[in-house]
Amino acid sequence: MDRDLVKQLLDQAGAERNRDVLAEIIRTAYELAGDDADRLNLKITRDALKEMRAAFRMFAPYEEFRKVTVFGSARTHPSDPLYEQAKVLAGKLAESGWMVVTGAGPGIMEAANVGAGRDRSIGINIRLPFEEGISDLFAGSDKLVSMKYFFTRKLMLIKESSGFVSLPGGFGTLDETYELLTLFQTGKATPSPLVLLDVPGGGYWEGWQRFVDEQLKSGGLVSPNDSNLYLITDDVDEAVAEVRGFWRNYHSLRWVGGRLVVRLQAEPTPKEVAGLNDEFADLVTEGAIEATPPLPAEVSDRDELTRPRLTMRFDVRKGGRFRSLIEALNRLPSAPPLD
Repeated sequence: MDRDLVKQLLDQAGAERNRDVLAEIIRTAYELAGDDADRLNLKITRDALKEMRAAFRMFAPYEEFRKVTVFGSARTHPSDPLYEQAKVLAGKLAESGWMVVTGAGPGIMEAANVGAGRDRSIGINIRLPFEEGISDLFAGSDKLVSMKYFFTRKLMLIKESSGFVSLPGGFGTLDETYELLTLFQTGKATPSPLVLLDVPGGGYWEGWQRFVDEQLKSGGLVSPNDSNLYLITDDVDEAVAEVRGFWRNYHSLRWVGGRLVVRLQAEPTPKEVAGLNDEFADLVTEGAIEATPPLPAEVSDRDELTRPRLTMRFDVRKGGRFRSLIEALNRLPSAPPLD
């Protein structure tokens, strides 16, 4: 596709940032036209792009707020103790300044949105022919988007959130939970807290854990350390502490070449760095965990330059152990208090 034509289209759209990426999107659409693609394939591409654009625009005004996504059954009745559990959980997180994201439907989703309140609730609905529709709480709300495809919906339920809580549910809830576990295990998603929440006396997640232990771990299908990727609890306060505490000192990460950069809220002492090397030497394929200034690529991108950071040659097969490293970072004496 002619570069001048692409430039002209971007100029007409008023695009000033990320023009290289936008140019690739335009070129890809142009190339689809030349591929003589099947009409159904084109409609999937069109609808997915439109749905993602709508979700990006909906989330944009709330970028500065931390968000937690709550998963659970649409069939849970308000009289079920799980409904109250989700409601209390969401209320406590909202009181701490978090926004609550759900699938905008009934059951656990409605309970979480009721607990968070209309102003702190964001909904990403899926259009289905056989389930009840959107919760009344979202009537007239500008914090709601409806989607045709599960894959675009799951992307937005995961991408925008800094924490996740799954309550008992059916195939959909398990699908969303397994998707998260897979993304965390493989390093394809930013590390985040995942709580599997039940009610006192409930056996849903304990039964699931037995299946994991007896069928997956014993057969070598997952690593024993993969259990570090989630917390099972029936205590709302413990769930809230897990979600909020994950971000006490750990801030973010990025890859620079073959090095993993872990950004922190507070500068660790040399003694603390030495202790991390003693405890987590197995995570490093070469060299050691080091406190460093921003790497050249970070400086070029102006990427979190004021934050302390640790760098390492990280063994990407050890996502579960990396979760333990985050916990250790949050326990350091130099870590700031949880606000």
